[in-house]
Amino acid sequence: MGVTAAIITSLALIAGLAHGEGNKNTIVAGLLIIAIADNIADSLSIHIYKEAEGASKKEIISSTLGNFTVRLIVALTFVGIILLLPPFSAFVVSIIWGIFLLVILSYSIAKVHKMNIFKETAWHLLVAFLVIGGSKLLGGFISGQFE
Repeated sequence: MGVTAAIITSLALIAGLAHGEGNKNTIVAGLLIIAIADNIADSLSIHIYKEAEGASKKEIISSTLGNFTVRLIVALTFVGIILLLPPFSAFVVSIIWGIFLLVILSYSIAKVHKMNIFKETAWHLLVAFLVIGGSKLLGGFISGQFE
């Protein structure tokens, strides 16, 4: 669950803040805030949901910590990309990396649940592209308003 949120949220932030040359410090700060604050909020939501389901204490802890850990690792991969590459290259590589992760995740889930792999993957990518595109447009609009 959390992997998808980490991927799409990170890509949206990068797309929205990488307008023009983009400031690496701002993008990295945003990614780290997402990696910690949004991740804690999401993990707490999963924790509460599992409690409401009546799951065992072991399952609750496993789900909560698993979600937090995976989201943190994924978000940190994007931080690494931003730190290692020039802004435009980092934007492109981040998009490619995020799409790759989404395709692998979508494929795995569809295969396990015996769903149409192409349909599920296409749907997940469509949503991701809408979020990324919307974030890029919003970032450009806001940037243009304050120049």
